[in-house]
Amino acid sequence: MAAVKHFLAWWNLENLFDVQDSPRRISWLQKELNNYLKGWTKEVLDKKLSNLGKIICQLNENRGPDLMGFCEIENRHVIELLVTKLAGLGRSYEIVHKDMSDQRGIDIAFIYDKAHFKLGSDPVFSLEIMKRTATRDLLQVTFKTKIKGNDLIIIGNHWPSRSAGQYESEPFRIMVGENLSYWLRRIAEIKGETMPVLLMGDFNDEPFNRSLTEYAMSVDNTVKISNARKPSADSHITVRVPYVYNLMWKLLGEGKFTFMFEGDGNLLDQFLVNRAIALPTGNRFKVESVNIIDNLAGLVKGEYKTPVKFGAPSMGSEYNELGYSDHLPIALVLAEE
Repeated sequence: MAAVKHFLAWWNLENLFDVQDSPRRISWLQKELNNYLKGWTKEVLDKKLSNLGKIICQLNENRGPDLMGFCEIENRHVIELLVTKLAGLGRSYEIVHKDMSDQRGIDIAFIYDKAHFKLGSDPVFSLEIMKRTATRDLLQVTFKTKIKGNDLIIIGNHWPSRSAGQYESEPFRIMVGENLSYWLRRIAEIKGETMPVLLMGDFNDEPFNRSLTEYAMSVDNTVKISNARKPSADSHITVRVPYVYNLMWKLLGEGKFTFMFEGDGNLLDQFLVNRAIALPTGNRFKVESVNIIDNLAGLVKGEYKTPVKFGAPSMGSEYNELGYSDHLPIALVLAEE
């Protein structure tokens, strides 16, 4: 049987909140968001959703994604509304969402086309990572491909932000990276090293930062993954060091980025894969291409392709009803043998 290609994507949707006085919002969060959400009406939300949907529908040569992950969404309802903006694609999207512990009430979610994927037998679950209070969870979902019937674990990430300063906040991302690496080891121990795992998300660090290279065990080539040592002979565990291959290094070398801060481009949104995808032979899934979506009309501005963000009415001149997000989407094509 010929290889099946899957178009996967990720996008930080920049504060995709429900309407200002949403009955779906818990009371403490309503108070927390009150200033930001001034003027955030149904009409404003609908405009943002329409803008986002316009871009998503253009992905995959106007066929839309087979599966896509999102962060900075408040609840399942706003993703349901977003899916209605994709109706012209003629796809049948299902949603995976889990309420998380972030203090600003922003979650991770996936949509997937039922013609390409279904949920696997394992439960959808998240790992709550604590600093002084709960930070953003990691969301793990096991999908099964519809045609060939292979399992694929996808872990959505939205690591703690740099808002307190890159280096001041770095320990929190290091903590998440360490937890993620342990999680990957447990997957290999339980499911075996042949279980393919794809990480996608906004890591709020770049591929070369310590949280990824030293703690999440992310590398820039597959040689180290291939040569990863097993534990000593007296150990009953045969799992190798859980290195992951960061697929964004090539794009970083080309000067690409997904987020702009004070005139500097940052490649914060990334795809990483474990050895069951990264190594060139004997695997069910192979990476065919990886891209940052920066070529669609209206999505970026200027010589450096800066993301055109939407903002919010409370932000005054920073609100742009023609905008989209302060991050660019990223896309990956996986070929399934």
